[in-house]
Amino acid sequence: MYEDFLLLPAQVLAWVGVIIIVSLVAIYYNMIITYVLFFLFASLTRDLPWQHCGHWWNTEHCLDHRRGNQSGHALNTTGTVSPSEEYWSRRVLHIQGSSGVGHPGAVRWNLCLCLLLSWVIVFMCILKGVKSSGKVVYFTATFPYIILLMLLVQGVWIEAALQIFYSLGVGFGGLLTFASYNTFHQNIYRDTFIVTLGNAFTSILAGFAIFYVLGYMSQELGVPVNQVAQAGPELAFVVYPQAMTMLPLAPLWSFLFFFMLLTLGFDSQFAFMETIVTAVTDEFPYFLRPRKALFSACVSVAMFLMGIILTTAGGMYWLVLFDDYSAGFELMVVVITSCFVISASVQRFSQDIKMMLGFEPGIYFTACWRYLSPLTMAALLVYSIVKYQPSEYGTYKLPQWAETLGILMGLLPCLMVPAGMVVALLRQEGTLLQRLRQAIRPSLEWGPSLDENRTGIYMNTLPGCQSPRPLMVHLRKYGGMTSYENTAMEVDKEMEMEMETEIEEALTI
Repeated sequence: MYEDFLLLPAQVLAWVGVIIIVSLVAIYYNMIITYVLFFLFASLTRDLPWQHCGHWWNTEHCLDHRRGNQSGHALNTTGTVSPSEEYWSRRVLHIQGSSGVGHPGAVRWNLCLCLLLSWVIVFMCILKGVKSSGKVVYFTATFPYIILLMLLVQGVWIEAALQIFYSLGVGFGGLLTFASYNTFHQNIYRDTFIVTLGNAFTSILAGFAIFYVLGYMSQELGVPVNQVAQAGPELAFVVYPQAMTMLPLAPLWSFLFFFMLLTLGFDSQFAFMETIVTAVTDEFPYFLRPRKALFSACVSVAMFLMGIILTTAGGMYWLVLFDDYSAGFELMVVVITSCFVISASVQRFSQDIKMMLGFEPGIYFTACWRYLSPLTMAALLVYSIVKYQPSEYGTYKLPQWAETLGILMGLLPCLMVPAGMVVALLRQEGTLLQRLRQAIRPSLEWGPSLDENRTGIYMNTLPGCQSPRPLMVHLRKYGGMTSYENTAMEVDKEMEMEMETEIEEALTI
């Protein structure tokens, strides 16, 4: 997107909104990876520290539910807490050291160091752009499937909440960023089906693993199924560690499981960072592209510093705030804007795709672009507003000032959309209606970014080029002449006739 087609004037600041959303998500997302690193290192032991009670972080309410159930007596879990739950809340988070989001407490230096390590890994992998991160993704994208299948056989489930690692990430710009590195005539039609079907297959595979083990854990613990699963981060950092203790060679399986989560997390983080770095460097190519490594380092350091608040004792409260308001309704607003822009110009959009692929999209895609996608997203936006609920973590509800801060954080990307329209209007001349018509009209530079790809209706927009003749060599190489095929063939014949005439004249001389 960034390389192949230049943007509409009114769309530029809408993409700024996307960058703001991705930046906020990247800040707290790396904190989730930090928790995974913490558990990964904790798994390097003979006995998992969350397997039994009796540690300094445990309280008198700690009870090994599995051991109690194996004693043969009815297990009363009222008022008790599992070892994995206390390990998560009192050892990892140290949440007892915070009284709320306004008093986060001291920085947890073990978490802070894990956060630093996480950002160092991300920076090293994106240092050379897609050339380095693309090679790493070959491993990080395939390894989780291997472990998922192994854990499925063993009976360890992958909960639905972590399917975000596998999701398409619509609206985050990651797919567009990586797609921009393809050749102009890449078969994106085929790639679309591969990505969506691959995502669906992953969800189905994970779903089998989930429901396979839910009943097993319920039977082992002697509690109903609805008491086994928990919402929020506890799914990955309480239920999963507890499930690991039920397997033979528990530390090994725990290490493999959290290493799998680590690769999944880095996959998404690479996409977030590539989106930010690529979008900004493409906007200022002459200044930033030669200094892309330095710019990537600056972005990583800045986000690490902004994420330190998440490593405090009350960091989980801030993480919930980021999670609830950084990519919620504001993401839908930006996506809806893009949907309506495309729906208003489906014919031209289809022609552009035909120029890239050689054929126009089918009626299904045009129907989605015109009606289904914008209406569905608008309905989801309305539903999310109607069903709005204040943020909370466990029994703690965030205060009103924190909710207001979250709403403002969400409104900032949304304001980029009308701001983009205002800036586009101010750059035009004439009456308000004339300015509006000019603002929503593609600029003269609209079209493929590279001159050799400006075929078809974009030929005459080339500097000093009023005919397709100078681009015949590129047309033969890349194909996709679309509406100018007949003209191009005639020009080709004229060139051949001219060449034959020149040869005859040379022989005559």
